[in-house]
Amino acid sequence: MTLARRLAAEALGTALLLAIVVGSGIMGERLASGNEAIALLANSLATGCGLYVLITTLGPISGAHLNPAVSMSLALTREFPWREVFPYVLVQVVAALAGVVAAHWMFDLPAFSASTHVRPGPSQWWSEGVATFGLLMTIGLGSRTKPERVPALVAAYITAAYWFTASTSFANPAVTIARSATNTFAGIRPGDAPGFIAAQFVGAITATLFVRWLSRSSS
Repeated sequence: MTLARRLAAEALGTALLLAIVVGSGIMGERLASGNEAIALLANSLATGCGLYVLITTLGPISGAHLNPAVSMSLALTREFPWREVFPYVLVQVVAALAGVVAAHWMFDLPAFSASTHVRPGPSQWWSEGVATFGLLMTIGLGSRTKPERVPALVAAYITAAYWFTASTSFANPAVTIARSATNTFAGIRPGDAPGFIAAQFVGAITATLFVRWLSRSSS
């Protein structure tokens, strides 16, 4: 598969992921009439279902990373060439922003609106580190034991992580950047995004090293 086709698949998947995350957040918030638990339930279920479909359909083409932390992790374990990390990450970030625009336009909102949703502090950063660690553990161990089940495993994990983390589990730097451009249920204040992104990369690197160690010890 050519790089251009893989990048196109990666762009499509990331844009659709953000359209799902942001769009379901808007719809959930509007229908829940102020009940944040119901809005989060709608948001998490839509995201989990969407991830399953996107990874299943696009995985055979691009790997369906949809996440700079995943691309970096795979490069660290030599399962993905370092020379392709930058194109993948660039496409993921740009496509994520395009997905926000798509969601906003479906609900008659401006293309972008800086979020005012405050998510600061160590507990939020810790949550993102844990969320991303768990995601990369799921992918790393799942791909070694039951690769055909990775789409379902990732979907199930992210759905759960929406609920057990204080940050509602962004676990994705491209998603974090894009969600800072939506002043809706799924948003994050731009000033809080760098802390999330740093914690996500720390969690991803830690998980990558741990999975590698576990795999070696079990062989």
